[in-house]
Amino acid sequence: MNVRRLIPTAALSCAALLGLTALTACGSGSAAADRKGGRLDVVASFYPLQFLTEQIGGDHVSVTGLTKPGVEPHDLEISAKQTAKLGDADAVVYLKGLQPAVDAAVKQAEVKTKIDASTLTSMEKHGNEVGGHAAAHDHAAGEEDDHAGHGHSHSEGGDDPHIWLDPVKYAEVAKGVGAALAKADPAHAADYTKNTDALVAKLGGLDKEYAAALKNTKAKVFITTHAAFGYLAERYGLTEEAINGLDPDSEPSPARIKDLQKMAKADGVTTVFYETLVSDKTAKTLASDASLKTDVLDPLEGITDKSKGTDYFSVMRSNLTALTTALGTK
Repeated sequence: MNVRRLIPTAALSCAALLGLTALTACGSGSAAADRKGGRLDVVASFYPLQFLTEQIGGDHVSVTGLTKPGVEPHDLEISAKQTAKLGDADAVVYLKGLQPAVDAAVKQAEVKTKIDASTLTSMEKHGNEVGGHAAAHDHAAGEEDDHAGHGHSHSEGGDDPHIWLDPVKYAEVAKGVGAALAKADPAHAADYTKNTDALVAKLGGLDKEYAAALKNTKAKVFITTHAAFGYLAERYGLTEEAINGLDPDSEPSPARIKDLQKMAKADGVTTVFYETLVSDKTAKTLASDASLKTDVLDPLEGITDKSKGTDYFSVMRSNLTALTTALGTK
């Protein structure tokens, strides 16, 4: 990923940084007084956070997404119109470290409530190979370090931002967003709490579906285009081997491709997964060279006509079907 153009400074950022607390308050006046049409005006940085905010906010929020369908979130550039929209909002929900342009704009915007999803759950550093079974591979430490170097650090600490693909972590984010909206709009706190509980329950059900389906698969290793599924792999005892690391636009080294071909044969890998918003060329080349199948494993960074589902839950269940088909059952 290239270094993105930073937004010119338009306003002073909030002075208060409350440690791991998701809320930062600045400016004057209440959110309720600034609301459009009686609803809390919320800007969400990309689809998973937009979906979550809409589910929790219900009729009490008006949610605008910064990342349009079909746009790769990592590559987002913010327009002047979007910057102005952000500055007028009552609240913003974003994931620090995923979209540099959004981070810069949020820092400069005088938004009363800033909700950073990365502070609402634990974040981890992931390289090209992630999962509980990674130690079973005979990769030399130096070689593994070289692989990890192909990944892109999405934030200062190099944390993997793809927390929404783990239903348990996504539920933790939901709880934090729900609490933040209740604080910003106390008149409707009870509804935010009720909606949060309902969403968390649905995510708990999804977690159980994944755990049951992936418990006794023949294979435990899967290959993806970029390392979006590290948290999911760790949650359900799988190992993700990524071609491109955390940056979907990076190019893998010839050594990485060769290593993946050997690993696929040794670990019984049947399928190379690609995704809807990024080119499938490298995945299909690797699959062809290693006589493997290809299928879609959607990182759910946006919903388009090509998505195998219409929302977070339907696409996650489509992903589960793809995984269980590729890994096989005992």
